[in-house]
Amino acid sequence: GLSALELSADGNGLVALSDRGTFVTARLTRDDSGAVTSVNAAVVIPMLDADGLPLAPNRDDSEGLAIAADGTLFVAQEGPARVLRYAAVDAAPTELPRHPAFAAMQRNSALEALAIDGEGRLYTLPERSGQQDRPFPVYRLAGETWDQPFDIPREGGFLPVGADFGPDGRLYLLERDFRWLLGFETRVRRFQITGDRISAGETLVQTPAGAHQNLEGLAVWRDAQGALRLTLLSDDNFRFFLRTTLVDYRLPD
Repeated sequence: GLSALELSADGNGLVALSDRGTFVTARLTRDDSGAVTSVNAAVVIPMLDADGLPLAPNRDDSEGLAIAADGTLFVAQEGPARVLRYAAVDAAPTELPRHPAFAAMQRNSALEALAIDGEGRLYTLPERSGQQDRPFPVYRLAGETWDQPFDIPREGGFLPVGADFGPDGRLYLLERDFRWLLGFETRVRRFQITGDRISAGETLVQTPAGAHQNLEGLAVWRDAQGALRLTLLSDDNFRFFLRTTLVDYRLPD
């Protein structure tokens, strides 16, 4: 049930998030080409509520993860739509203020992706916008106040499931489409944010149905050769016919 991913700057330290309220930490081993060869010392840690108890089953649907430069973890949840701040994976959280729009979001289609920029501002967006011709609203938290500076247009049947700011300062958005018997399609788009404006974006990856599993987590990092890499993590939804997989893409220069 892993639905969000963060990696250390070298691409080897992993923190993942389960949509049943747990953190997972691990170390990755890579070969000379950078391909993952093993996952080591994985530890599963229950996420806590404000009272220091494990999150209740109806309040543990955690979908988005972002880690600040000082190690603070931020978690976006779908039910209810909110963002929690953790000083460490085993700490009790504080809940951040909510944007008024969060209350009207569908319980299973609310805050799905979360990213933090170089200035420490959080960006989040829901999995669904409400209509196929309606763009996805992006919410930004600077300090203790949310605003909604821009939208991201919907293109095709893809829905946002993960986001990250790369070391190049641009926003990367992971999107997914489900084609029933054909399987999942995956797309990654990249955007430049300037103040309250976002670029039209460019598509970096788009796969045919069935090429990958249900990819929901995204981390963007730079390898030892200076190339940008996308690492993606799939959510098996606790189904026997799906798998938890890691997928790497190395972006061309």
